[in-house]
Amino acid sequence: MLTQVPIRSLAAIQSRKPTSDRAAPVRDPLEVFDLMGSPMTYGANEEIYGEDEPAEFVYKVVSGAVRTYKTLTDGRRQIGAFYLPGDIFGLDVGKQHRFCAEAIGKAVVRIVRRSAVVSLAERDCEAARELWTFTARELYRVQEHMLLLVKSAQQRVACFLLEMSERLADANTVELPMSRQDIADYLGLTIETVSRTMSQLVSESAIDLPSSRHIVLRNRGALRHLNA
Repeated sequence: MLTQVPIRSLAAIQSRKPTSDRAAPVRDPLEVFDLMGSPMTYGANEEIYGEDEPAEFVYKVVSGAVRTYKTLTDGRRQIGAFYLPGDIFGLDVGKQHRFCAEAIGKAVVRIVRRSAVVSLAERDCEAARELWTFTARELYRVQEHMLLLVKSAQQRVACFLLEMSERLADANTVELPMSRQDIADYLGLTIETVSRTMSQLVSESAIDLPSSRHIVLRNRGALRHLNA
């Protein structure tokens, strides 16, 4: 839970001397996180913000990984998304957070006031376009996640592994930051089903499992074929 964080004002950007009389735009629209954000370190399973708390800040993962989740009425946990280094989260549409956010392991997160990000977007078209692109990408992920939850267990796990390989390293070898329980709660499966499905994919020579979190994708084509 975020209680008190020192955040520099928008003047941190405006005070930089431009080389001409015109105000110099922020070249990387999301540079605002590096210029204005305060880095915070969170331990494993430490809450970053809670459900229904005011959405006053926006967050960028520097290192580690973050999960967002809801606790359902029957006590089960539904993970909505995983955020990896470079990802931005917490930019909710309303004034309150709809999900909780936790560090999966030790994580460093930069925190910026939401009002500062909105102010930058209002005066910088490039920043506004970048934020729109980010929002559209997040919406796409949400839609893909919804579609994933109606597929078979094998399809869900295969799709998840392909997504993580692309987001983490775009390689055939992936070190997952999340546990099997996290994966199960993201895919709407039990941990036993996830483990059994992983073993099935190993037996079909689609993947190798040197350890529970170390995944080698041996046959991407076979994994993609499952989702065709």
